[in-house]
Amino acid sequence: MNQVEELESAILARAERLAGEYRERAERSRERILREAADQLRLREEREVLVAKALAERNYRRQVQANELKLRAQMDHLRWNLVRGVEQRLAEKVQAFADRREDYDKAIQVYIAQAARLMEQPELVAEINARDHQRLGEKWDGFVAEVVADKKIRLADKPIETLGGVRITSPDGRVRLDNTFEGRRDRLRPKLHQIIVERLFPATAEVHP
Repeated sequence: MNQVEELESAILARAERLAGEYRERAERSRERILREAADQLRLREEREVLVAKALAERNYRRQVQANELKLRAQMDHLRWNLVRGVEQRLAEKVQAFADRREDYDKAIQVYIAQAARLMEQPELVAEINARDHQRLGEKWDGFVAEVVADKKIRLADKPIETLGGVRITSPDGRVRLDNTFEGRRDRLRPKLHQIIVERLFPATAEVHP
């Protein structure tokens, strides 16, 4: 082999070695690129999963809150209907009690005596409904005298709208003790509501004035 052929052989061998090195470098670069791409893809997928989970959790919380608000509204509506139902039954009971004249008149006298003790004015005015006004009007002074001897309690000229009971006021109207059915019902309404809630919903009893 002459020198030219030896030089060509050396050049070819060198070229093959360089080609091999470049192939190896290219393969390593390819593997690194693929690995980095896989890592980036995995990170992006993880971020997307986390975002999706966060959105799902937020939507779930919104749905839960919406359901809680809806349930609370339904419960409040139920409680209100129950209170109104009980009040209606109470009105019927009051009407039946008013028909028992002897017991009812004694209750009126108790309310009058109570007002006389609590109110300092020497003269008071009693207001009752039309039926009681017609029934007790002519005998009013004697009716009052049975329970109050130290004050004058005159009957108002005009009856008031009430199912029963009596409302006592000072002559100027500034002081009032309302023992009509409606007045006592309004004072007892918060307690009535509490009793209903405690009986029907003992685990989550709340008071809503």
